[in-house]
Formats: sequence, C-alpha cells, structure tokens
Amino acid sequence: MKKQLFVALSLCLLGFAHLSFGQSITVLDAITQQRVPGAKIFSLNPKVQRLANTQGLFDLNDFKGCDSVYISYATYQTAGYTYKEIEAMGAVELTDNVLSIREMNASANRWEEKVSKQSSLQVRMNPRQVERLGPQTSADLLEQSGLVFIQKSQFAGGSPQFRGFGTNRVMIVVDGVRMNNAIFRSGNLQNIIALDANALESVDVLFGPGSVHYGSDAIGGVMDFRTKKALYSPDSSKSFVKSTLFSRYSTASNESTSHFDINVGTQKWAFLTTVTYARFGDLKTGKHGPKEYLRPTYQTTINGIDTTLTNDDPRIQRSSGYAQLNGIQKIQFKPNKHWEFQYSLNFSQSTDAPRYDRLILDNDDDGVLDNAEWYYGPQKWMMHRLSILNKAKRSSIYDEMRLTFAYQKFEESRNDRKTGSDLIRRQFEKVNAFSANLDFRKHFRPRVHLFYGLEGVFNLVGSNAYRESIVDNSRTTINPRYPDGSTWQSYCAYSSVRYEVNDQLLLTLGARYSQYHIQASFDTTLFSYPVISTTNSDNSINGSFGINYNPVKRFQLFFNGSTGYRAPNIDDMGKVFDSEPGSVVVPNVDLKSEYAYNAEFGFAKWFKKGAYFGATIYYTYLNNALARSNYLFNGQDSIMYEGELSEVLAIQNVSNAYVYGVQGWMEIPFGKGFKFSSTISYQKGYDYNVDSAAYFPKNHITPLFGRTSIHFEKKRFNVELYALYHGSMSIDDFPLNERGDHVYAVDANGNSYTPAWYTINFKGSYFFNKHISVNAGVENITNQLYRTFGSGISAAGRNFSISVRATF
Repeated sequence: MKKQLFVALSLCLLGFAHLSFGQSITVLDAITQQRVPGAKIFSLNPKVQRLANTQGLFDLNDFKGCDSVYISYATYQTAGYTYKEIEAMGAVELTDNVLSIREMNASANRWEEKVSKQSSLQVRMNPRQVERLGPQTSADLLEQSGLVFIQKSQFAGGSPQFRGFGTNRVMIVVDGVRMNNAIFRSGNLQNIIALDANALESVDVLFGPGSVHYGSDAIGGVMDFRTKKALYSPDSSKSFVKSTLFSRYSTASNESTSHFDINVGTQKWAFLTTVTYARFGDLKTGKHGPKEYLRPTYQTTINGIDTTLTNDDPRIQRSSGYAQLNGIQKIQFKPNKHWEFQYSLNFSQSTDAPRYDRLILDNDDDGVLDNAEWYYGPQKWMMHRLSILNKAKRSSIYDEMRLTFAYQKFEESRNDRKTGSDLIRRQFEKVNAFSANLDFRKHFRPRVHLFYGLEGVFNLVGSNAYRESIVDNSRTTINPRYPDGSTWQSYCAYSSVRYEVNDQLLLTLGARYSQYHIQASFDTTLFSYPVISTTNSDNSINGSFGINYNPVKRFQLFFNGSTGYRAPNIDDMGKVFDSEPGSVVVPNVDLKSEYAYNAEFGFAKWFKKGAYFGATIYYTYLNNALARSNYLFNGQDSIMYEGELSEVLAIQNVSNAYVYGVQGWMEIPFGKGFKFSSTISYQKGYDYNVDSAAYFPKNHITPLFGRTSIHFEKKRFNVELYALYHGSMSIDDFPLNERGDHVYAVDANGNSYTPAWYTINFKGSYFFNKHISVNAGVENITNQLYRTFGSGISAAGRNFSISVRATF
C-alpha cells in the first residue's frame, strides 16, 4: 500500500512539474544564443501581456486560447507565432532588426521617435553593431557608420565633421546633456574620445541643423550618445544580475583594452557599474603611400641637449601613444509605473596625449624638428546627472515629463617647448558646466503630438598659465589662454508639433527662442588687452518645418527647412594664442551669433524582404559667420608676442559660407544570412574671405567618402568584409589656411594634396555558448599608408585584433 501511494505521489509530482515547467519557453538571440530577459510577450486577441523573467523564460500556459503570440524587444524584429508553433519549438529566437534607416528609432526631438516620422536624415548605431565593429574609441565608431568623417591631429583624438561643419559647429550630447562647453574651439577637438565606446547603448546621428531642440552649436548635426541602461528585474521575486568581461588586443598600436560591467536589478532598483582601461602604444602606419606620411626622424633629449634622431622604422609614429580610464556608475529607482529617478556618474581621464602634428613640424627644413615637446596634459571629464521621469495618469499639460540636472567638470592643459629652449609653456583650463533641461511630450489626438521644453546652461571658465624652467623648475606667470573667471550662459525655450494629416502626409513645425550672456575680465598686467572687462549678450529665434509624404506603400519623400545658430563663446571672444609661427589671435568682444539656413530633400524606398535604399540632397548657407581674419589691436596690425613679431588676427563676424552635398545608403539582404550594404557622402563648400574679397574652399569640407560591406550571419557566427574609401583633394580644393601645411602629401608640382585611398577589412565573431564569444579581424589588409583629409597623423597599417567577451 505504501509503495502504491509513493508511486501515485511521484506521478502527481511529475505531472505538476510538467505543468509548471514543461510550458516554459526561452527567448533567445538568434545569433549569440544569449537569453533575452525582459522581452515582451503579448497577444492582441484576447489582450494578454507578460515579460520574460531574468532567465529569459515565460509561461506559455498564460496564452492558451490566443490567436497569435508576439515576442518583441528593443533592436530586434518582432516575432509572431501560433500557440502550437511555440509549444513545438520550445524556444523563440529573435533576429536583429533589419529595418531601414527611416524605420529605426532616434532621439531627434529629445524623445524616442521613429525616424520615419522625421523629415531629415538620422542614423542609429546599436549595441550589436558596436560589439561587432570593436572600435577603439567613440570617434572610430562614428567613422564606421560610413556617413561621418573623422579628422585626427593626434592618435588620442577624433574630430567629427558633418556636412562641411565640425568642432564647435556640431553638437555632442550624452544621455540628453550637452557636452559642448564655453571653450569648444574652431580648431579640431578630441573631447569625443572621453566617451567609452564599450559602454554605449546606442548612438543617434542627426544630420543638419538641430538647434530647435538642442540649441547653440547644432549647425552641422548632433551626435546623441546613450550610455548603457541599468536594467530592472522583470521578476517581482528575483533580482537580476548580469556581468560582462571583455578584453581586446590589436597589433598596430599594441593596444590592450579591458572592460568590466555589472548590472544588479530588482523590480524597483537598478544599479550599473562599468570600468574600461585602454593602453595604446606608438601607432604603426601602412606601407603603400606617400613618403610624407612617414616619421623619418623623432626628437629626444640626450644629456640635457635636444636632439633629432633618425627613426629606425619610419612607419612607427613615435610619441603618439597614450592610455585612458573610463568609468560609469548608475543608480535608478522606479517606485511605480509613473515615476522613475535616475542618477549617473561618468568619469574619464587620459594620460598625457602627444600632439603629433606639432611634433613632426620642421618649418626651416633643416632636419631639426621645431618642437622638443608638445603634448596635451591629462584630459579629465566628469559628469553628474540626475533625471526625473514622470508618465502622467491624467494631465492636460503632458503625457511624459523629464527633468534633468547635470554638472560637468572639464580639465585640460597644453604643454610645449621649442627645441633648444630651457622653458616649457604650460597652459591650464578648467570648465565647470551646469545645466538643467525640462522636456515634455503630449499626444492630443492620435495624429497630433507636441514636444516642448526649457533649457538653462551656465559655464564658469578657469584659466592660468606659466613658463617653467626645465633646469631649476622656476616658474614665471604668463597671460592665460582665456580670461580667468569668465562665464557663458544660455537660456532657451522650444516647442515643436507633429501633425499626421493622414496615413500618407505628415507635417512638423518647430521654434526656439534663445538668449546668451558672456562676462569676462581681462588681466592687463600680463597682456595689454584693450579693455579690462566686458559683457556680450544677444538673442536668437530658430525654426524648422518638415514634410513627410508617402505617395505609395513603402516609399517616402521627405523635405526639411531649418535654421541653426551658434552663439559666440569664450574661445571666440577672449582667447589669446599663437595659431602658427608669426601670427597671434587676440580677443574681440564685439561678436554676435552666426546663423545657418538649411534645406534638405530626400527619399527612401524599402521592399518586403528587407531591402531598402535612399538618398538626400542638402544646401546650407551660413550667414554672419565667425571667422579668423586680419585685425587691428590697439591700432596695430602686428605686435610682439612670445618674443616674435606676429601678425594680428581675431575671430570676427566677417564671413558667410555655403555647403551643398548628397548622401546615399542602401541595404540588400540576399537570403541565407547574406546582406550587402553601402553608404556614400559627397559635398562641396565655400567660405567668403574678406581679405581677398572672394570665395575659397571651406574648412571641414571633406572628399567623397563611404563604406561598402558584405555581411553574413547564422547561428553562433557572423562575419563582415567591408571597404572604407576616400576621394582625392587637390590644392585647389584646400582652404587657404591649409595650403602648404606640413601634414599633407606633395604632388609632382610641389603642391599639397591628399591622394585617394581605400582599405579592405574583415571582422568576425563566434559565440561558443550564451556566455563566451570571440571577435577577431584584420583592418587595412593591403597595408595602405594614408591619412584622412586634414589629419596630422597617419592611420593604422595592417592591424590584427582579437577580443574575448564573457557574459554571465
């Protein structure tokens, strides 16, 4: 009897186990085979919705009687099956979203919206792309998009250029906070590498003026970086823990990068910590290309004497390496479905970063390099961010509200010493940047959507400088680069509305009112400034208008007319520096904002099986442009500066410019895992030169460039063969101030030029299981020796890389 009772009980337990666990379905990534916690499982008839638990599991029994069951998650295609199909499979695999550029989500108006609802070109790069490409820096990641051009003055750099504009005419945004500050200059910048490419959730690239939603500086475009999110647990009874270890080595610079992150989440709390350390040695360039791109000599100090030596291997660009540490800490609290509180700390610090293009300078062509030392001191960036999000239950004012406070601290320095000199000049800059953003979104009817908000920004600039003897370390105070204690502030209000007239026609309209104010005091004991103190303020109104029209299914036309502006900052108004030997830039307090007027027209066509292509043409006119030009300082056109008689220059509202161009893209899936994709960009632009009273090629105009790839993927495996290419630029295409620059190749007539180049590259990934994967690749297979236009350092030669990623 006892034995029979035991058997009956065992059968009951087995039946219970089958009922409890036999219907558990796993949601997997089709390629990596990793589980997808938090995936949404839903049915429309009857309406049922569940979330996959921390192990990526859900109970199929909850969907008995449903017509169809759908599974969705960000960056994946939504999958749909019948109940019986899922029951037979036991697991559901999600594939990457292969929708066209026009169908992706992006943050064009400070909120996530489908790109197809926008009237200008926008591109999103997602985490899977970041992992597959394995970029060393965020600048390299943007370059891999094939639509963004990157200039580098040194290895520790990367200055994005959009449609003929760069530096302080393009906007960098990090988690909704503007990174551009009061000392962003017109010369090439390297701030973007402070962002850890290994800790990014996505990057949205918005082309053309974005001033309505992002304010000053957003003339050429906006780069909106989203760092990894802290994830909550989808289970009420279990916490969610996920960690990643990542390590990479590459040969061209003996790079070694290590990354660690850990996420801990409950239903109401979520914590994320990320740390990345990267070390780069001297970069070795390619073999086949112009000899001017090599490093035949280098400088060193022997027994206290500056000496120029012959480089045993001219392909090794000595004094180009650096290292960098990045970290992020996030804490999120979601007490209910209506409120969420987010705090994040971002930190980045580099080692000294050699200014390579200045270290190879030999103006006299006497075989002795001009500078014994020239390097940026450690670049430090820290951002505290607090964001409060609210989804209103019932409100006539908004459906969603986001309030964001941020404090950023920037520290940088410049250190340079002429060959044979005992004195090194050290300049230190610090910016404390405070900002507040209040953004609202409201849907009045299914077809009317309103976005509006307020922004306030305040920057405090600290600047000091001295000369230091390398013999006895004595110091002499000299005039700083910027007026110490100067401030820059801006206050803005914006609004935009989207009206979906019908299923074919969509209209957008936006406007922004902005006011800026600058205050600066000048120390006349160190430099004979014409004023002791000054203020500068002005206001601006910007607008945008867009049309999206779908004449037939899967075909879209879009038009955008918009204005952008850039308010002068402390770098424009108050800087003193030697731009080149024999020239000095001095302050000019009488500056006003520059304005851009832009028109863009494009189309997108996509097909049932995932193929798509599109193109856009654009024209931008920049009025009242801030440009460097000849200037009288205290009535003189030349002054003594740093012991040398120097021509006086200043930033002035003396120019205008225009840029026009075309961008195109396509993607064609061939089936069985194969996919072909390509992008191309072409532009022309001209600046009015007041001194010559004529138009000349504009700074930041790039040659034709693009990217073409063939990609193949199947379960546990993907590979990509791709080419990057870049057209030639003759002396006639160069801006006036770059003709004869030492960083360019020299043609048969002795003129500067940039030759065309291409690289062929291969990368692949293999996923052993849901925990371990390996990425490997080789870049610049044919070992080309090249530089992107305007760059002062040559790109990597043939570069082998391998990385291992472990996820638990």
